[in-house]
Amino acid sequence: MFSGIGTPGIILLVILALLLFGPNKLPELGRAVGRTFREFKEGAREIIGDGDPVKKSEAPVPTAPQTVAADIPQDKRLPE
Repeated sequence: MFSGIGTPGIILLVILALLLFGPNKLPELGRAVGRTFREFKEGAREIIGDGDPVKKSEAPVPTAPQTVAADIPQDKRLPE
């Protein structure tokens, strides 16, 4: 992702961010960027996917298979 920037470039960006925003504002800025990326990913999944994404906190409820009485064999004895 940052293959063209390198280590000195990343260090320079961090120092520049500290000078512009200050150490107190950087955590808030990081959280806001994280929320923005998360919302973007969810929106992209809705558009690309089936439109009904399953959230991590909501596990799908397993349903019991429906059987019909005709499907269950009533007589399990062997023929004589």
